[in-house]
Amino acid sequence: MKAIQLHCDLTRIWEGEPGWRGVLTSVSHTDLGKRFIIAAAVFFGIGGVLAMLIRAQLATPESAFAGPEVYGQIFTMHGSIMMFLFAIPMLEGLAIYLLPKILGARDLAYPRLTALGWWCYLFGGSIMILALLGGVAPDAGWFLYPPLSGKEFTPGVNSDVWLLGITFVEISAMCAAIEIVVTILKFRAANMSLTRMPIMAWYLLATAGMMIFGFPPLILGSILLELERAFGWPFFQPELGGSPLLWQHLFWLFGHPEVYIIFLPAAGALSTIIPVMARTPLIGYGAIVTAVMALAFLSFGLWVHHMFTTGIPHMALGFFSAASVLVAIPTAVQIFAWIGTIWAGRPKFTLPMYYIVGFFIVFVLGGLTGVMLAIVPFDQQAHDTAFVTAHLHYVLVGGFVFPMLAAAYYWMPHATGRTRVMRLGIAAFWLIFIGFNLTFLHMHLTGLLGMPRRMYTYPAEAGWTWLNLISSVGSFMQAFGFGLFAIDIALQRRVGNRSRRDPWNAETLEWAMPTPPPQYNFASLPTVDCREPLTRDRLLGAGLAAGRGLLGRTIGHRRETLAVDMVTGAPEHVAILPGPSIVPFQTALVIGGFFLSMLLSLYWLAPVFILGTAVMVWRWTATTGTTEDDGPVDTGHGDRVPTSFAVRGSVGYWGSVLAIAASATLFASLVFGHFFLWVVAPNWPPPGDFGAYFLEPVLVTAGALLALAAARIGARDFARSRNGAMISACGLALAIAGLLIGAIRHLPGPGEHSFAAVGWTLTSYAVFSAIVGLLAQVFITRRIASGHTTSDRPHELRIAAVWSDYGAAVALAVAWILSLSSASL
Repeated sequence: MKAIQLHCDLTRIWEGEPGWRGVLTSVSHTDLGKRFIIAAAVFFGIGGVLAMLIRAQLATPESAFAGPEVYGQIFTMHGSIMMFLFAIPMLEGLAIYLLPKILGARDLAYPRLTALGWWCYLFGGSIMILALLGGVAPDAGWFLYPPLSGKEFTPGVNSDVWLLGITFVEISAMCAAIEIVVTILKFRAANMSLTRMPIMAWYLLATAGMMIFGFPPLILGSILLELERAFGWPFFQPELGGSPLLWQHLFWLFGHPEVYIIFLPAAGALSTIIPVMARTPLIGYGAIVTAVMALAFLSFGLWVHHMFTTGIPHMALGFFSAASVLVAIPTAVQIFAWIGTIWAGRPKFTLPMYYIVGFFIVFVLGGLTGVMLAIVPFDQQAHDTAFVTAHLHYVLVGGFVFPMLAAAYYWMPHATGRTRVMRLGIAAFWLIFIGFNLTFLHMHLTGLLGMPRRMYTYPAEAGWTWLNLISSVGSFMQAFGFGLFAIDIALQRRVGNRSRRDPWNAETLEWAMPTPPPQYNFASLPTVDCREPLTRDRLLGAGLAAGRGLLGRTIGHRRETLAVDMVTGAPEHVAILPGPSIVPFQTALVIGGFFLSMLLSLYWLAPVFILGTAVMVWRWTATTGTTEDDGPVDTGHGDRVPTSFAVRGSVGYWGSVLAIAASATLFASLVFGHFFLWVVAPNWPPPGDFGAYFLEPVLVTAGALLALAAARIGARDFARSRNGAMISACGLALAIAGLLIGAIRHLPGPGEHSFAAVGWTLTSYAVFSAIVGLLAQVFITRRIASGHTTSDRPHELRIAAVWSDYGAAVALAVAWILSLSSASL
């Protein structure tokens, strides 16, 4: 009876609000993960339809099916949807749904941030699709190279839709990345050390880390190109000191890690599923973890792999060619570990195994062509041909789609509690596998025969007709296969037979809960002593359901889960999580208003929405915390730990650190752009007397150092924290004044030359960062006055300090960068 009462209490605490309000206010990771997955699948269907239109156009020479303008929109939207609206959100959805379950937690670290990410993804994707339906979709390619994407060649809003819509979606990706990293490091089962983590968690940790450092360059590039299009700031115009190669560097600093960001979660699914299907432990756990981390690191050194034909120096060509070949080694380590696991076990050839075998064939072929393209002479021959298109699809479809289809069948019984009822999945696999290879294997040949990619038609005498016709037939066969897959999944969800809790006899914690899972995941939280807890104790799930684990009780309406030491997994504190909230939805609406005002050229309205976003963030943070002291909490086994409000290293602090790391990456990319243009652009810096930029940096330095010192003192000594916060805010205000005075006095108009445009952008970024730090310190003074922040609840002091420290550091760096630049004139 106690167990039943526990489940009833947890259901009451963790359930969402009813009706449409519940849809808008839900912060449940289970619900939001499913929403991401379903929406990504819908976008995949839209992208697939566009792919069929492309193949219909190219099936015959000199086709009149679509003209060049329409075709440009079709192929641009196909690539953009598949990369930004399907692949990344699909892996986000899988991680959001699965992570707390495999880690033994009740929710993610920031439930409301997950909800904000969902709404930003939905709104940004909707902007893209509405533009497609309205005939104003982007048409300059999913990589949007200038000058083709500039105002001169794309005068309408087409490119603006891409720049603003994709940036809106990237907010979602950054939210998810921060969420994933902190959840993995802090929200694990008791005693789940890093060496005991499920292998999927390592893959997702590496993926999210790559997103944090890989996405900011693209966000920066999008901002710069939109500033050029909207206000004439010349970052990419050579005649005004810019360079279109700067866009390529920023884009591919994101673009090549993006391939591995997509691949790694799918590889994590393979490393999870293959041992279960082979009925033997995964071979080489340590080697795989090392390979994953090496792959994540090496992927950031390959971006020039996509720029071999741009005229870069030969030494750089050799370096990046070698790095492109080297990255195949950690990938091969994983593939051989998977093959060894299958070889050592007794594999069951279930439906997920069909897609795993398909993955091995398709992905290995894509890897072989990747090694070919890593060799500079071959790349220069095959560059911008259909061969590259074929390679890309073999890697991405083989490395992501096939594993995700296997994952869908593997985890569907968990999400639905039902099993398959028909054998449509086998027919779907063969249609997809055969259709895919018919489509893209022949595309290698058309590329080697000289067919460029991105062309909307071709002459009959080129000799590509029969190859293109076979590719088009294969694409429609593939589409029928995906249709059967969707029908099979829908039937399983609706009419499938009830499944037992663990139909695969798996070993990870997600199978130790009822299926479909309750909103709170576990009635009580597990303690683990190995990597495969269900192998050691098949009755673990029953014990947790009976409340024999940690936190097997409820306190009021408080949503609780356990936070642990990052390395050892020892219980550290109890995290108190927020319940349903309308604030994430409202915040996403305000942010969406900013992007729409920019898209509609209502630039006077954009600052209103920026101010509105600041108000929403203030409101968001003001609804957190407590004014009551709870003291240490009994976890259920006699141990007492503090709550998250009473520790300095709360998840809020670590989330702030990661957000600042992402912002610092964007800043570093901007500084790189400054010095890149200085080195390669003509007439840079421009001739002219801009005056000695010296007194203003001294003013900024004084303000920044004052802010740094005061924030440190306030964070360490609560008795002086309120005065420290006020002094820190004054120091940041002084730094802001110095930055603005310096820019106004010494920089020409931002539309005159890229030197001025970059200078004003650096100043704007520094002012923005300093304002954020200033607001953080003002916020702390209010929290101290209201009783939310006390000597017993000091966690917000450290959070405010890290934001003000970053604002001061950026102001200091920008002031002296501009001072040194002006001194060289």
